[in-house]
Amino acid sequence: MKALVLIGGFGTRLRPITYEIPKQLIPIAGKPMLYHVLDLLPPDTEEVVLATGYKADVIARYIAEHPPPFPVRCVPELEPLGTGGGMRNAGDGMSDPFLLLNSDVIAAIDVRALLEHQRRLGGVGVMTLAEVADTRPYGVAALDESDRIERFVEKPAPEVAPSHWINAGCQVWRAEVIDLIPRGRAVSFETEIMPKLLPRGVYGFRSYGFWEDAGTPDRLLNAQRLLFDGGRAAPSRLPDGAVGTGPVAADPTVTARGARFGRYVSLGANVRIGAGAFVENSVLMDGADVGAGATITHAILGPGAAVPAGARIERVVLGATAPP
Repeated sequence: MKALVLIGGFGTRLRPITYEIPKQLIPIAGKPMLYHVLDLLPPDTEEVVLATGYKADVIARYIAEHPPPFPVRCVPELEPLGTGGGMRNAGDGMSDPFLLLNSDVIAAIDVRALLEHQRRLGGVGVMTLAEVADTRPYGVAALDESDRIERFVEKPAPEVAPSHWINAGCQVWRAEVIDLIPRGRAVSFETEIMPKLLPRGVYGFRSYGFWEDAGTPDRLLNAQRLLFDGGRAAPSRLPDGAVGTGPVAADPTVTARGARFGRYVSLGANVRIGAGAFVENSVLMDGADVGAGATITHAILGPGAAVPAGARIERVVLGATAPP
């Protein structure tokens, strides 16, 4: 079994951090969100192929320096190709079937049960579905009584949506799907390829675990909370000399003597937090420096970001450099 992971988008809603770092490498609950996605894969996964676009070189370098527990191959695209075009560009040599995952979805999905669902039902593919209250940002599946997907409705208002079950970003497809995608141009898998696949049999796999699309600051921090609360992230002890409730995922190099911590905090390498400072529901990336007595809540601090003593930072994405 091979897995194809789509790493697209420019992370515009997480700027200024994403001017330098792709959103998939922003750490939550102690490690980059991409690695939480890879945690879903069965341990016997033969190979992971990353279909990379924006900041492909940064991702490839990070993977080389922090190898996951599977062989990983990065296949960059020279220009944006959309979901289908990215699959075609990186999809040569996929297993039959293969897994397809979105790189910014944090979820508790039983991938082995998904694969068994596909083996039992047949068809050309199975798509994991998550139930949401607000359907407006998503593609919504219209299902028959056997959970076969009849059509997708893009971004309907909740009161007119055919269901509240959306594409959860974890799918299994037969290899023939790749061959249906035109090569060398931008292709939307959802609008151009899916209508051709539905008559061949595409089924829904309802997942009842937690799910979050971590593409905005609020959703990213909520994904971190879900990982901690759902047992998918192991909190570390508080840094030496610090007090508070946690959970906190802190690199061993963090210095925070005299600081206080609330819940849901991730601290990268060489983070420094001054005495009397308070941090809660936040991500502080490598080298962030928080002055004494400062308060950081519901915030994401990029590498090397500096917060003056006594400052109050709330609901902010703070980068270390100005946009180019």
